[in-house]
Amino acid sequence: MFSRFRQLLITLILSTLAVLPLLSQTTSDHIVPAPDVHQAVRAAAQARQDHLTKLDKFFSSEPARKAFETVKLDPAKVSQALTLLSDDELARLAAQSEKIQHDVAAGSLTNQQITYILIALGTAVIILVIVAAR
Repeated sequence: MFSRFRQLLITLILSTLAVLPLLSQTTSDHIVPAPDVHQAVRAAAQARQDHLTKLDKFFSSEPARKAFETVKLDPAKVSQALTLLSDDELARLAAQSEKIQHDVAAGSLTNQQITYILIALGTAVIILVIVAAR
């Protein structure tokens, strides 16, 4: 009985010693280095924050506030709902809002067109949030 115990103990020690070098080797040989992963996560978070900032700026503009008052939408709730959107949806909405701002600056949109666009964007945000919540 004691010799069997000793044999098992020796086998356990030898197998542990054989595995330890492999464990230390695998921790340093990742497919993607940790700094690269960290940088990618940081870039994605920064892009998301930039999109949120653009949309908040757009929705806080005077035409947007008037459009929200027209349809009785709370701009704070729309801004809060933006955080629930995916990165792709945020990027798409931010691109649309930038295009609208450039068109407004160029004078190619009337106030009525701006109001309709803002109503559509606000509705799209609400629909996307409802769909994402399900």
